[in-house]
Amino acid sequence: MNFPLRRSRLAAAAFTALVALAAQAQTEPPAPAAPTSPAPIIEPAEPAVTPAATASAPATDKPEVQPSALTADLFYEVLMGELNARGGDPGGGYSLILDAARRSRDDKLFQRAVEIALQSRSGDAALAAARAWKESIPQSRDARRFELQILIALNRIGETVEPLRAEIAATPQIERPFLMAVIARNYSRATDKKLAASVVEQALTDELKNPATGGAAWATVGRLKLAAGDSAGALEAAIKGQEMDPSSEGPALLALELMDPSQPQAEPIVKRYLDGAKAQPEMRIAYARVLVEGRRYADATAELTKLTAAKPELPEPWLLLGSLQAQARQNAAAEASLRKYMSLAETQRDQDAKDRGLTQAYLLMAQLSERRKDFAAADNWLARIDNSDDLLGAQVRRASLLARQGKLPQARELVRSLPERTAEEKREKFLAEVQLLRDAKQYQAAYDMLGQASASSPTDTDLIYDQAMVAEKLNRLDDMERLLRRLIELKPENQNAYNALGYSLADRKVRLEEARTLIQKAVQLAPDDPFIADSLGWVEFRLGNTTEAMRILEDAYKRRPDPEIGAHLGEVLWTTGQRDRALSIWKEANLADADNETLQETLKRLRVKL
Repeated sequence: MNFPLRRSRLAAAAFTALVALAAQAQTEPPAPAAPTSPAPIIEPAEPAVTPAATASAPATDKPEVQPSALTADLFYEVLMGELNARGGDPGGGYSLILDAARRSRDDKLFQRAVEIALQSRSGDAALAAARAWKESIPQSRDARRFELQILIALNRIGETVEPLRAEIAATPQIERPFLMAVIARNYSRATDKKLAASVVEQALTDELKNPATGGAAWATVGRLKLAAGDSAGALEAAIKGQEMDPSSEGPALLALELMDPSQPQAEPIVKRYLDGAKAQPEMRIAYARVLVEGRRYADATAELTKLTAAKPELPEPWLLLGSLQAQARQNAAAEASLRKYMSLAETQRDQDAKDRGLTQAYLLMAQLSERRKDFAAADNWLARIDNSDDLLGAQVRRASLLARQGKLPQARELVRSLPERTAEEKREKFLAEVQLLRDAKQYQAAYDMLGQASASSPTDTDLIYDQAMVAEKLNRLDDMERLLRRLIELKPENQNAYNALGYSLADRKVRLEEARTLIQKAVQLAPDDPFIADSLGWVEFRLGNTTEAMRILEDAYKRRPDPEIGAHLGEVLWTTGQRDRALSIWKEANLADADNETLQETLKRLRVKL
């Protein structure tokens, strides 16, 4: 028979694969009843290995030759199956390969039949092949794994309880925590996530009661409940998991994801784990990051301080700690932490993480130098940044240094000359130039630029907010209020708009009840923001509620010792006769930022000299 060229090549490839399979059958001892090194639940989307690829290299010591199960008829059937599958008739190829698999009871041929069905996107046929495989070779774990994963892919979740239970039972105890993570990942893809959580909980009945696996098992159930939108059920699972095994990381990681003011029981789970002897430093870093996201800067700093004391050889905590210290204007401490990070950065194995970390460190060191008005040192730190992704930010900072030295035209020209590879970079350049004008108190020019941009993008809420803030600097208060109300209309969940408008009213002692209502709305949207708390404390002070104002401002300043919050707290203390403490806080705020406008205005108005 004369094949066309393409079919001739397919035939040659199939022939080579079959020869390899026959040679393997003759030279390898029979496969054990079950794999000695079980793999996790497989992904059906990844093609299985073809017979040719599975042929092993010849062994030095040849085992006893076994008779080949590959008869001439079987050889021909497999050959034709491969030709059909690769030649445009996957259905015919599937049928031939599956028939050959049943006759030979060969794992690789069953796997090949499943693969052909998956490649032709026939999930039902793949499932039929996997079940025929399991029926023919009941002891095959691979057959069960394929069946299980195909059922998940087909969203036939209710049928997976028994295969999943059997897979768990066949997995060695030491490997089950890893298996739990795989189960959570795979079942989270199900369409009916509530059913997925229920099915997994049924399959894990024994594991949930076992102290050795209970922590990981409950964490798996909790993750699936969280994916189903049942945060209360996820929290309950995390609590049960930690009760079963306090040293298990799974419940703590789940609780970390659940941390929110509406879930106050989540954080104690994380803390209990961190207090344990087996707590991993990566978990404390993750906890600190969550605290930062919640604007709990003091708590995050405390966690990182503990970690750097216990594990001074780890680079990442020093960088995070230095960032927080710089933000809190603890300049000397920040510089020491950042220098420590830079000295340890070479130990980081992840080159990308190291490059990102060093870039952040250089930017922060430039910021610290700029605060000391050491502009040459700041420029030297920025010059070290050679990562193309960060060059724009570095050059913008260099422009800011020029502006601070009275070279505003040169600074604006530097920003304008920067390349614009994307629309986002064009936007960054525009906002950077506006910020240069604001820093130089060129408010009218900044207002005009923002107005022109807003005319082109009337629903851009960031532009509206920035223009409102510049309008306030120009004392165009009606424009400021109009813009902020427009922002609230476009984006009702924007806490900054409510806060800015409420604070402006409170600071001018007008419409104070309305101001409080606006700020309270901002607090609802961002309950952990110390700056919004500062606004609430300030409006309470303006309303004459001095005790409440002091309580709110004390708490805000404790969480974030910012000069503006310090200025307000100091004024409340001053008016209540606690002048020594007020002076102490003002001196502290002045040391952190002597140029803070709110602080300097407060001191001037009260005729206080530090």
